[in-house]
This record gives sequence, structure tokens and C-alpha cells, in this order.
Amino acid sequence: MELADKIIEKVKLLPEEKQTEILDFIGFLEKKLEEDEIKRWNKFSLESAMRRLKTEESLYSLNDIKEKYQ
Repeated sequence: MELADKIIEKVKLLPEEKQTEILDFIGFLEKKLEEDEIKRWNKFSLESAMRRLKTEESLYSLNDIKEKYQ
């Protein structure tokens, strides 16, 4: 018997109120997984952009920047 089947069998034995709590908890876990996936993609995207910045030649020199803010 697979894990999901074991879980289903145990959930069926619980009162409906507890089954509703389990369903709510599953929703919470799904949302958390989705948020974690978004965070991973955001981090990956930022790291990729920063990697490209390191290899790109700067359009401005340090003197250009100093001149702008003096």
C-alpha cells in the first residue's frame, strides 16, 4: 500500500471535523510550497542578473559617477 493510500484510510476513520482540519492543513502546505517555489525563482533570477552585471562592461566610469553627484 502506498503512503497516500495509508493516509486516506486513516483520514476516513476520523470525524468530519478533523477531516476538514486536515484539508485546511493540506491547503496551507500547498500555499507554503508555492511561496517557496516563488522565492527560489526570485533568488535564481536575481543571481542570474547579478552574474551578467559582473561580466558586462560598465557604461560609466567612476569619474562620471562622481561628477554627477558633486
